[in-house]
Amino acid sequence: MLKAILFDVDGTMAETERDGHRVAFNLAFRDAGLDWDWDVALYGELLAVTGGKERIRHFIDQHNPAYPTVADEARWIAGLHKAKTAHYLRLLAEGEIPLRPGVIRLLNEARSKGIRLAISTTTTPENVTGLLEATLGKESIDWFEVIAAGDVVPAKKPAGDIYVYALEALKLEPHECIALEDSGNGVKSALAAGIPVLVTDNAYTHADDFSGAVSVISDLGEPGQPITLRHGPAPTASFIDCAYLAELSTPMRAAT
Repeated sequence: MLKAILFDVDGTMAETERDGHRVAFNLAFRDAGLDWDWDVALYGELLAVTGGKERIRHFIDQHNPAYPTVADEARWIAGLHKAKTAHYLRLLAEGEIPLRPGVIRLLNEARSKGIRLAISTTTTPENVTGLLEATLGKESIDWFEVIAAGDVVPAKKPAGDIYVYALEALKLEPHECIALEDSGNGVKSALAAGIPVLVTDNAYTHADDFSGAVSVISDLGEPGQPITLRHGPAPTASFIDCAYLAELSTPMRAAT
């Protein structure tokens, strides 16, 4: 029996990247007096680097190497990232970032069936709770037994550390769970921990390498709003439900 669903956040639960994090980064840059502007195309490239602070560091190294060195650069980048998070949380509170199709429905079904819920993400804990509170209410934070986020582990996705951490906290084996991801790095991370992965891709990730994912789809779908299947077995329903997720994880259980 499938015992837990582990959700990625950015791009999986909500389309946070293009219209949330990217906008917030640019606002933080402006506040800091920087002339940096991450347009839609550039941000898509930067998403290959997981972690906001790491993304800023990569941008300086690869796109702005002439930028003057600042004292205690790691601390300066952390401060810039903190300002970005504040802008992002404001955007959430203003209702600018809704959940993707099927997320609320699947969460409610899992809870009704006693399937445990957890989050495994590279974004900060504040971003996670901000999204949950803005879209599902403060009580929804308690729906998730584990919120593995941010710097709780030293190596971020595609390393499997964040999923290993979640498994240990849940006291479950990989084959008792399924991960929901949206990116190639997310797939690699979950597979490194031995967890089967379903992908809901998006405009930024549709060209990623999803090798190893048991299913790749457009979104979780709703009744009357069917999914587009990219790879894997078709669900009996026109949308993704807990029965389908249990079927996807069956080969992994059989292999253990």
